[in-house]
Amino acid sequence: MSRVATWRHLDAFLDMMVAERGCSPNTKAAYARDLEHFRAFAAARGADADAADTALLRGYLADLSKAGFSARTLARRRSALRQFFGFTFAEGWRGDNPTLTLDGAKIGLALPKLLSSEEIAAMIAAAAKRPGPDGVRLAAIIELLYASGLRVSELSLLPLGAVQRDGRAIVVRGKGNKERMVPLTDAARDALAAYLEIRPRFLAEGQTSRFVFPVAGKPRPLSRVRIAQLLKAVALDAGVDPARVSPHVLRHAFATHLLEGGADLRSVQQMLGHVDIATTQIYTHVAVPRLKSLVRDHHPLGRRRG
Repeated sequence: MSRVATWRHLDAFLDMMVAERGCSPNTKAAYARDLEHFRAFAAARGADADAADTALLRGYLADLSKAGFSARTLARRRSALRQFFGFTFAEGWRGDNPTLTLDGAKIGLALPKLLSSEEIAAMIAAAAKRPGPDGVRLAAIIELLYASGLRVSELSLLPLGAVQRDGRAIVVRGKGNKERMVPLTDAARDALAAYLEIRPRFLAEGQTSRFVFPVAGKPRPLSRVRIAQLLKAVALDAGVDPARVSPHVLRHAFATHLLEGGADLRSVQQMLGHVDIATTQIYTHVAVPRLKSLVRDHHPLGRRRG
């Protein structure tokens, strides 16, 4: 097991939860408290929280249960541990993920937040109305997130070489350093092409950057947090509640709207870059009305006989 100082990356994890998952300041603070509570538990027992194993995590949850914490609190703290250690493992800061076999009762399915296609179109239109290159860039960001289901970290670090010459697809390097090819819609391809034409205006004279979306005047990429901030700002312009908007919500919309349109689950799994199709199956709960109509209209015995 890697014994790097996992807790040094707590701030990076909390920033990711805001940028990618759209969690509120209160939720962010709750996750920070929960994780620090576990760290204190480990320290009180002379254990190294950075090198926590499954046994230590189970002991912590058992201790909470004996202390009379509610099932909802237990579920939230288990979720905090799962997401934190999963994040540090995915980023390569730990050599294993001790929460993979961490069991426990669930209190219900947390369905993803969702935006309608009309709300996303309104955000794109609001971005396009912004003067200068900033509006062109923001429209391209929204189009890419919605058309490809990219994680915000994947968009942030997207290299120029990932864009195919005809602009019809991008090659994404996701979690576990695995590559996948994602086709783009005509609207996303046009928005990306328009942005690439004016992209040099974001670079200083003689400067280069290997990233599709560099910070203005810098070679480094736009951060996940900055992209999330830009989306919330344009949501306000479009009359959409910014609290409902995050890069991860656009990823949810991509998957759900594809399923509602009749896409098969396996294809959506591949485009999202999910290793396990069970992770993708949550979207079937969101798209249930459309899926029911597909069965009713297309199954040989789906219609009642007169």
